[in-house]
Amino acid sequence: MRAPLSWLKEYVDIDLPVDVLAEKLTLAGLEVANIEYIGVLPPESERRRMQMKPGDVVTGDGHIAWERDKIFVGQILKTEKHPNADRLLLVTVDYGADEPLTVITGAPNLKPGDSGQKVAFATVGAVLVDAYADTFKTKKLKAGKIRGIRSEGMACSERELGISDEHEGVIILPDDAPVGTPLADYLGDVVFDIDVTPNMIRIASIIGIAREIAAITGAPLHVEMPTWQTQPPPAGDYCEVEIIDDDLCYRFTASIIRNVEVRPSPFWMQHRLKLVGQRPLNNLVDVTNYVMFEWGKPLHAFDYDKLLARARSIGKDKVKIIVRRAKPGEKFVTLDGVERELDPDILMICDEVGPVGIGGVMGGLETEVSESTRNVLLESATFNFINIRRTSRKLKLPSEAAYRFSRGVPSELDPIGNIRGAQLMAELGGGTIADGIVEDYPRPQPVVEVPLSAQDVRRWLGIDLSQKEIIDILERLEFGIREEGETIWATVPWYRQDVNITADLLEEIARIYGYENIPETLLADELPPQRHNWPIEMEEYIRDVLIGCGLQEVINYSLTSVENHAKLYPDHPDQAPSADQFITLANPLSPERMVMRRSMVVSALENLARNLRYTERLTTFELGLVYLPEEGDGELPAEVRHLCLAMTGPRNPGNWLGGDEEPLDFFDMKGVLEVLFERLHADAAISYEPGQAPYCGPRCARILLDGREIGVFGELHPRVRRAFDLPDRPVLIADLVTDPLIPYFQRPPLLRKVSEYPPVKEDMALIVDESIPAARVEALIRQTAGDALTDLRLFDVYRGEPIPAGKKSLAFSLTFQSLTKTLTDKDTARLRRKIAGRLSREIGAVLREG
Repeated sequence: MRAPLSWLKEYVDIDLPVDVLAEKLTLAGLEVANIEYIGVLPPESERRRMQMKPGDVVTGDGHIAWERDKIFVGQILKTEKHPNADRLLLVTVDYGADEPLTVITGAPNLKPGDSGQKVAFATVGAVLVDAYADTFKTKKLKAGKIRGIRSEGMACSERELGISDEHEGVIILPDDAPVGTPLADYLGDVVFDIDVTPNMIRIASIIGIAREIAAITGAPLHVEMPTWQTQPPPAGDYCEVEIIDDDLCYRFTASIIRNVEVRPSPFWMQHRLKLVGQRPLNNLVDVTNYVMFEWGKPLHAFDYDKLLARARSIGKDKVKIIVRRAKPGEKFVTLDGVERELDPDILMICDEVGPVGIGGVMGGLETEVSESTRNVLLESATFNFINIRRTSRKLKLPSEAAYRFSRGVPSELDPIGNIRGAQLMAELGGGTIADGIVEDYPRPQPVVEVPLSAQDVRRWLGIDLSQKEIIDILERLEFGIREEGETIWATVPWYRQDVNITADLLEEIARIYGYENIPETLLADELPPQRHNWPIEMEEYIRDVLIGCGLQEVINYSLTSVENHAKLYPDHPDQAPSADQFITLANPLSPERMVMRRSMVVSALENLARNLRYTERLTTFELGLVYLPEEGDGELPAEVRHLCLAMTGPRNPGNWLGGDEEPLDFFDMKGVLEVLFERLHADAAISYEPGQAPYCGPRCARILLDGREIGVFGELHPRVRRAFDLPDRPVLIADLVTDPLIPYFQRPPLLRKVSEYPPVKEDMALIVDESIPAARVEALIRQTAGDALTDLRLFDVYRGEPIPAGKKSLAFSLTFQSLTKTLTDKDTARLRRKIAGRLSREIGAVLREG
């Protein structure tokens, strides 16, 4: 919300420096995101922050400060044709100096013979915005000759002054502008750009911000309820109103303004609208926008004669406004000329012929005001804010009105906005207002009363305020007060829809008292003992380990579809979970997000499908939940925490140092898992066996923890890969539950003393049956060698001649080291014989010679 300081001062006394006021507003919850200085210099502290040097006039965001000794309010004394140019004029301007100046202009809004107009006048040496530059630039005004006549000044346009991009003519100021006054004193302004949070839509208006300033600073507030001057006959003779769907429209008011003339708005209104970022159009449209920014009340003006013509087309002499839901398949052309198909969730403003507007969003093309409009029906209504938000998004029609309606506008504001808008239209258009307001008000706005006590303030805010001090703060916020002993009953102002409970009042007390004034306090009790949260600590550690392995964490949607789960069962679609085995959303965002996932693999593959369009390599992991209704307590599903890894692409993408373009494979994934289990102190309990998963093939392994399966990993089945539209290259997937690993993570790491004696390294090649996994051989070697074996590594697997069929050769590198002595050849030979003997007895291994 853009708030000009000059407009705010109309409703509240402000004597604080701009930067101080901005800080106070921000600390009270009205965050000032930016401050624009239009024609005036910022305060000294702001100039330092903006790194402005002495003499600088650029104040940022395309604005300049107008030099007080060079840019003035001037008055045109006479306007003549340039003797040597058909399109140029000689304009003599009085700007308060001893002698007027004659300057040359080509402004299209001046003509020969003009006099008396007030303009913004710059003399030689003034710094102005270069109106003809493609980007923001300034220039210093110089004297010069144009077609033989000297010009020593300039009548300025808005663009040259940095007010707007308007450059079609010079600024024509109001008749009461004082000649010779520095323009900065007359037209200079400061505009606060305030971020409006959803619960503070009350500040999306000048009066709303003025109320906050008055409460924060204690300054007097000058807000009076608008009045109007009406004439018979009553408005009820012209129209009537009926709300059919009062769950979507709580109040609808209408007034009639007759015999208006459509013309440009006066300068003061146009200037204010430009400062808040609104483009002026004509007096009728500008009034609706002006009231919206002034009071926060969106209005809509209908051409009454067009409504009456529609009524007469069906034999009626009176307009009837009907507020109802749209009918299925009903169509409507909005102000932007687009025909829109409606549905019953959309609220429509209608007459007895059909729709004339979309409630709270946009009016209709057929009944809009135009240059020929003479009679106006002015609407001011209140709608269900959730419905307006959904309608605006559904139709893709964002607007300032929908922005306010979708956050809640109080019903009590309807007649206020109508009276203010109708009176302004009558004043600016020369019309009259029919007596009274026509309305339907089926759901009156409730009066809310909330209790509070000094004890509540002390308990929740930690500050000691007396009952009198609390009442003073609440009264500054215009709450009504009723005292019952130590309890304060606060009646919420009609414009505050965000206060309903005691906690809301406490927030108001803290805001106005000042968050910065709340004292720091130390905990009076002993600090509670620090206890481990092992599941969370393990998750954080898993993240660290996997990121260290080069993987990237992703957070995928836990919502997916039954169809995507079915893609994981290419060979046995009958084994896929049916729709009734999922937790299904009652109001899903889209068909692709209808159910809670039963498998993390689905989410991982959806993620790969989206992102492999932009990169050739992805290595990701996710820690998350799967939702299993059959394992729950009957009311809620079991939420089981899983870890899912996905890897695909080249092992080491090529670069100037080389690289490895071979795709990641089964053993890359196994290596990552081995590192993870080792860091979690579970490596001794982990083993791997050939396994099966419906989405894996041709290679898949079970992950066993002390003999119990906790997950699987392997290469994605080609048909699953194609079903998810993934590239034609290996995709590795691992999916495992994490809770069984917690007891191992809790164990303190085992540390070995570093031996001061040299290690002995030997190789051992063994011929074993093809069916015996290398992990079993490795386990037997470690058990047999005991503490003397400090490292063991499989470095070769061989099949083929001279190894017999059905056999394989496993070559290990063994490192022996003692903590008490230097090992001799006899020591290591004895260990080799012991290892070989046990391997021969238990698995029939034979030492390979040569």
